[in-house]
Formats: sequence, C-alpha cells, structure tokens
Amino acid sequence: MAKLHHSGIAQETVLRQTEVIQRMMGDLERTVQILSIHISTEEERVRIFDRSEPAYPILARTLIARRDNLVVTLAALGKRLHAINSATVAEAA
Repeated sequence: MAKLHHSGIAQETVLRQTEVIQRMMGDLERTVQILSIHISTEEERVRIFDRSEPAYPILARTLIARRDNLVVTLAALGKRLHAINSATVAEAA
C-alpha cells in the first residue's frame, strides 16, 4: 500500500513539473516574439539592419542578447521536459 501512495505522489509531482515547465515555455516563447518585434522596430526606426555596422543600435543589440538567452533557456526547458516525459514513460512500462 505504501508504494501505491508514494507512486501517486510522485506522479502528481511529475504532472505539476510538466505543467509548470510548459507554462514557462509558453510565456518565454511569447517574450521571444515580443523581443523580435522590438528588434525589428528599432532596426526600421534607424534604418540599419546589418548587425556588423558600427551604427547598429545598441538597443537592438541588447534585445538580441536577451532574446538569444531566452532561446537557450527554452532549449534547456525543452530538454528537461523531454527527460521528465521519457522517465515517466520508462516507469510506466
């Protein structure tokens, strides 16, 4: 009986973790889209689109760095979610 109870708690924890990670990923994906829009807007405002240009806007460079960091975070969360799902499937089998 104790194993069943413990297994149920573990399953609930996995479901909660999965839900939290999925919500975080959705929020971060929306933030990446918003940052991309802001980057494009800034490039259009100054009419410089080449990042190698010395006059390329600092705001756009900063936003690109933020966006790139979020993309890396999204990839890490995706790997974590995959690991959780793989472990859950392996335990069920």
